[in-house]
Amino acid sequence: MSFDRLAPRYHTLEAMVFGNALQRARIAWLHKLSRPRRVLIVGEGNGCFLSALLDKFPEAQVDCVDASAQMLHLAHQRLVQRKPAAEGQVRFFCDDILHWEADSAGYDLVVTHFVLDCFRRHDLVTVVDKIAGLAAPQAVWLLADFHVSQGALARAHAHIWLAAMYLFFRLTTGIKARHLVSPTPLLKGQAFYRIHRRHWWGGLIKSEVWRRSA
Repeated sequence: MSFDRLAPRYHTLEAMVFGNALQRARIAWLHKLSRPRRVLIVGEGNGCFLSALLDKFPEAQVDCVDASAQMLHLAHQRLVQRKPAAEGQVRFFCDDILHWEADSAGYDLVVTHFVLDCFRRHDLVTVVDKIAGLAAPQAVWLLADFHVSQGALARAHAHIWLAAMYLFFRLTTGIKARHLVSPTPLLKGQAFYRIHRRHWWGGLIKSEVWRRSA
């Protein structure tokens, strides 16, 4: 799986299809956070969230893990252009989260925006377990992703969009997932509980805040 081919055009494609809805979902809860000291961002992409995070919390130490070298290049460029003083606070790791070997743990904020939907169920279990293992005892987990609502019309709407998106991303990035797997029971199994949630696009897009029990 690699988003390298899409990286130069990803921002334009996102804006054409969803307007600013995905970015709104990414940054929806920044104002609710206490000041994070150590942040792990998985699947940061082109750096839009990272930039907003450092605007809000300029002293945060951030590790970004992404399997796409081109996406990380764009994120680094954005950081240098917009937040040059913070360059030393951010480490970029080009690796699949399934294989990445962290050199430390204890992140008090972990972020997975529009990345967990790329994994098949058994891989998603591994990813959530791994990230949870790197999180501090009272960590906050920000999660933005796609969602299937309960209403019949909303479910039909979601299934049409998701089928089209999974086909597109299988062809262009090689993702192996073919349908959306909810991470909710996996986060609960790691002692996280949801404290905030918001939806856009008739429920297709969600943004959530989870906190680990003490």
